[in-house]
Amino acid sequence: MTPPASRQICERCGNALAELDASPACPACGGLLELEHAPPDDSIDLRARFAARRGAVAGIDVSGVWRYRELVLPTASSAEIVSHPEGNTPLLDRAAVATWAGIEHLLMKHEGHNPTGSFKDRGMTVAMTQARRTRARAVACASTGNTSASLAAYAAQAELPALVFVPAGKVAMGKLAQTMAYGALTLVVRGTFDDCLTLARGSSAALGVQLLNSVNPFRIEGQKTIVLELLEQLAWDAPDWIALPAGNLGNTSAFGKALREARSLGLIPRVPRLAAIQASGAAPFAHSFANGFAERITVQPETVATAIRIGAPASWDRAVRAIRETNGVVAAVSDEEMLAAKAVIDAAGVGCEPASAASVAGVRALRARGVIGAHERVVSVLTGNLLKDPESLVRYHQETEPAPAGANRPVEIESTVRAVERALDTFLGARGLRAG
Repeated sequence: MTPPASRQICERCGNALAELDASPACPACGGLLELEHAPPDDSIDLRARFAARRGAVAGIDVSGVWRYRELVLPTASSAEIVSHPEGNTPLLDRAAVATWAGIEHLLMKHEGHNPTGSFKDRGMTVAMTQARRTRARAVACASTGNTSASLAAYAAQAELPALVFVPAGKVAMGKLAQTMAYGALTLVVRGTFDDCLTLARGSSAALGVQLLNSVNPFRIEGQKTIVLELLEQLAWDAPDWIALPAGNLGNTSAFGKALREARSLGLIPRVPRLAAIQASGAAPFAHSFANGFAERITVQPETVATAIRIGAPASWDRAVRAIRETNGVVAAVSDEEMLAAKAVIDAAGVGCEPASAASVAGVRALRARGVIGAHERVVSVLTGNLLKDPESLVRYHQETEPAPAGANRPVEIESTVRAVERALDTFLGARGLRAG
């Protein structure tokens, strides 16, 4: 009997479910599910096939997710796929950022170039496609902002009702504005993200609504393509390290799965190490790593980085496997370190939201500790766009006292050319440039 092209496997008990089974978790034990695909035919040169699709100007090959469909969801038809399109994000080389981090070869994979401004679109195109294939009544998620914006946009495209749960007072306005604009029913919950996820899970089960958080295995398949795309951009010459922000641990899990599969398929000869970086005020995974993952830890999260303000990560076991399989590390950086990194990234003309900067701040911290070598090749993933959280940017540059080294405060002047000249001289002088 020919095995199915794809199936869902319980990570805890090994129970197998059909690809089109809409169960949110294993019905036998409640464990998380993982997609398992039949290996592509040995005669297929995947590298050549992926490269040939890069020149597409129409159809699903334009997507930086569906271009890798053999490794994502090979049975989905073009008519079923819900795509903006997404992906095709750049690898950026900025000497100022590399110098600040103390790394000679540092690149940034900027997922803020996705349609709704974050990496979430990669997972959402696959999860929403599956929701359409299984005729979902509606879709839902708990979110600190980026997931809700992505779900709302893709649900609007799929013409599916969308329900989002966000923690009161803990979502950046740029993200909340997107969610409302795209037409989702937005429920502001008095509690944390973890409370929102508990409520979303219970409501989905009771009301027959599909939950599209990263516990959904189809989300993970889409997010794998961040790694597949960056490897292809490097001509399949894997870097020594991939650094990423870590909150609910969906990306950590997805990156581990992508590297495992890329190595087994012969796309890469070796696996880079993962560096999962948390905010020190929301660092349960980092604390557990320090103890050899001896116990699962939860915390009451508090950090300026709203995207990773999570105290009880849902994808814990998957992420532990990813760190162990890649000989990876987990570290935490302070809000001050993140904001300093963000200021450097922003000033390099790149820009990102605070949580994104954790990846670069983490590389700097690991370099200082001697964990990452100065000559090693590193890719830091920036997960969200600069305009996702304008409030924190304004606070940093205009309101923080004393002014941080990277602050760029607006200067109020009289309406004269002489006032412009004085301001310009001061600006140039502060940067060690010739004035006058």
